[in-house]
Amino acid sequence: MRNYAAAPKKSTSVSLAEPLLAEAKALGVNASQAAEEGFASAVTRQRREQWLAENQEAFKSANEEFERRGLLLADLHLF
Repeated sequence: MRNYAAAPKKSTSVSLAEPLLAEAKALGVNASQAAEEGFASAVTRQRREQWLAENQEAFKSANEEFERRGLLLADLHLF
């Protein structure tokens, strides 16, 4: 996950469930930091899903090749 701590900040408006916000405040959770961490996590997860989807055909092809030919250099393995 990238570290955005030093990046310039931009003010934005976010709507949150009141009970959640109240509980977070009571627990001393920094809402901006928690939101940024959540967004960073969501971006990382979405990038991963996009990469997997974009490379799905390559994975399929590699798996088919493995099924057809077996493990490359298998005869050199000592186990």
